[in-house]
Amino acid sequence: MSTFDLEVFAQTSDHYELRLSADGQPSRVRSLNRAAVDELITLVRRDYSTDATAHKVYGATRLAELGMRLAEFLDGDERWLTPMLAHPAGAVLRITAEQRLRHLPWELLAQERAFLTVAGRAPLLPVRAVGTHAALTGPVAPGNRPLRVLFMAASPEGVEPVLNFEAEEAAILAATRRTGTDLVVEESGTLEGLRFLSHDYGSGHFDVLHLSGHATTAGGQPVFVMEDEYGRPTRATADQLAEAMHGHWPRLVFVSGCLTADAPEGGVFPSMSESLVQAGAPAVLGWALPVGDVAATDFAAALYRALADGGSLDRAVVQARRYLFHDRESSYWHLLRVYADRSPLAPLVTPLHTRGRKRLQVRAADQQFLDPQTQLSRVASRAEFVGRRRVIQRCLRVLRQPADIPGAAQGLLLAGMGGLGKSSLASRLLERMPTHQRAVWYGRVDAIKFRELTSKIRFDSLDQSIEAAALLDNEQVPLSIRLRHLLDVDGPLGDTPCLFVFDDFETGNLDARDDGSRVLAPAMAEILPALLAAIRDTGSPSRVVITSRYRFPTPPGATLAVEALESLTPVEQTKKIANLTNLRPESTINPTIRIRAIEAAAGNPRLLDWLNRIVGDATLDVDGLLAAIEGETDRFRRETVLADNLLDSQPLELRRMLARINVVELPIPAATVHALHPHYDAARHLQRAVELGLLEEGTDPDTREPRYFVSNVLHPLVRPLLTDDEHTEACAAAARSLYQLWVLDPTPADGH
Repeated sequence: MSTFDLEVFAQTSDHYELRLSADGQPSRVRSLNRAAVDELITLVRRDYSTDATAHKVYGATRLAELGMRLAEFLDGDERWLTPMLAHPAGAVLRITAEQRLRHLPWELLAQERAFLTVAGRAPLLPVRAVGTHAALTGPVAPGNRPLRVLFMAASPEGVEPVLNFEAEEAAILAATRRTGTDLVVEESGTLEGLRFLSHDYGSGHFDVLHLSGHATTAGGQPVFVMEDEYGRPTRATADQLAEAMHGHWPRLVFVSGCLTADAPEGGVFPSMSESLVQAGAPAVLGWALPVGDVAATDFAAALYRALADGGSLDRAVVQARRYLFHDRESSYWHLLRVYADRSPLAPLVTPLHTRGRKRLQVRAADQQFLDPQTQLSRVASRAEFVGRRRVIQRCLRVLRQPADIPGAAQGLLLAGMGGLGKSSLASRLLERMPTHQRAVWYGRVDAIKFRELTSKIRFDSLDQSIEAAALLDNEQVPLSIRLRHLLDVDGPLGDTPCLFVFDDFETGNLDARDDGSRVLAPAMAEILPALLAAIRDTGSPSRVVITSRYRFPTPPGATLAVEALESLTPVEQTKKIANLTNLRPESTINPTIRIRAIEAAAGNPRLLDWLNRIVGDATLDVDGLLAAIEGETDRFRRETVLADNLLDSQPLELRRMLARINVVELPIPAATVHALHPHYDAARHLQRAVELGLLEEGTDPDTREPRYFVSNVLHPLVRPLLTDDEHTEACAAAARSLYQLWVLDPTPADGH
């Protein structure tokens, strides 16, 4: 695309001077009365707002009128737009002006009610120029490889609306599937997390930094709403974001949040996007007004598709804007703004079939959780996974914690009832740690299966692979010593951090005691302690991840952090349902059937998947379908809860405790559990129920203390254990306890 430069500045107190220049051509100059400039600015302030432009028909008419006024202002009697529109490939218009003029919606430029920025031929791309220098000087060579994107979503507790950042990530991956995109996700949503990743990967590694979240203004200054260590909201200024990046700017920054391209006070203060360019980012994209979640996702997907295909940055923005306008018919198409220094808006990567172009090296993690018989994935794919944000953040802190920190864990146990998504969560954690190699075992693991480690890990050299195989095969040396040599700094995996994943651990790796508790089976009793000890003794960054329905004693001398999964929250369930063809709100399935199926699933993701398939069975009548739903729910309960008569084998008082806790349809703290179950053995009952997966144990986001919940899946199994009077008494006891804890004596969010 050709480039034109427009400068508008006050020549005197009454007049402005406009200069238009293009490479190799003399500047064109004209003067304009200040009153005309003030009139245009006043008109825009009145007519350009979310309320004024949202209406499909009325808003489009008003936008077209504003666009024509802007074009008249720029065009003048000399027809300055004519040379810009004469280039078939389109033109970039770099605008240098005072804040009030820079803040005008130049994206609306129109002639004869046709918007020039989305024109089918010779589109125009307004770019708000910042400074007179370029961060990137001279020709910019594109990377001969797939696009590299650092994606960070900020979704703090209590900030509404909750953004569907999972859908945004999935859309980007889907849009770039043909060419591939190396999408690294910073999961914490914190400045500290952004600082670590930008530093660890170094300058020039990423092509794009994508920040997704909410933005606002505070004291006239634009701020991006991020998270603190515990997921609470905290505000970050452009200066703080720049400090976190520490000069490691990629070619493009996309601050995808409402008002990130809005200059407060009508242009008195620079927008966040402009401030980031001032801080060193070559080019920044932002939104001028509040933008819809779906529109922002659609734009991002179209943008990264074009960039991953090897398109130039300017053409990619034009294509994405056209996609919103023509294909999606979105009323938000004009809100995206581009701020940039003088760096070229050139391609970031080469096209797919460029000679010598590198390939993506990382295999999708869900493809490593395959059913041994069907060879189909048993977990949610990266595009299907939703929720568990706080759980993921806590798990990643465990897995990334340096070994020399007191209390550091060598492994992580993901525990909980069947169907809650333990394996899917493990897969998600692998995706979030692309720096680690992956070795995944499913079900029973003995010495022979464990030796498959050498075929699961990609070693740096053939010699290292051979050495590792020899170590594991040498049964004359204790396994603990062999693994220590394997992970030692001079060993085959000394420079290769790994995640050793034991999935579905309860199958074949645990033996049941008479009281229902579990201990390590003989083969695993040799493998797991030796592996955890080797990680501890060598200080290796490698870690163990275990998914298990049941808990078990941690091997002596080792530390195994436990993360217990809860049923999906209402927000998580809404996101999950949006991915299910037959259960989503716009489904053609009978609403009564759809709602009944969702209620029967009780927040269990696997059961939601099962019922989504059942309600799509066209061979069943309504009554048969509802019966099938109940039958599937009963089968699920039997398979996930009543295996080996687990519930019936527990003491009556433990089962009655579950029934009492079940009267509360929210996770409750331990104090309320004891209020509901004032039994001398209450603590042991609580611990046993959690160990056996009969009681969900989560973490309260405010107090960081455990909280407990009996899944609705268990409701019909434990409700008969209480009489009506006992049920009423339990409700009253819960109300008294929670009123005392949550109303009269609430615990501050910071724990002090």
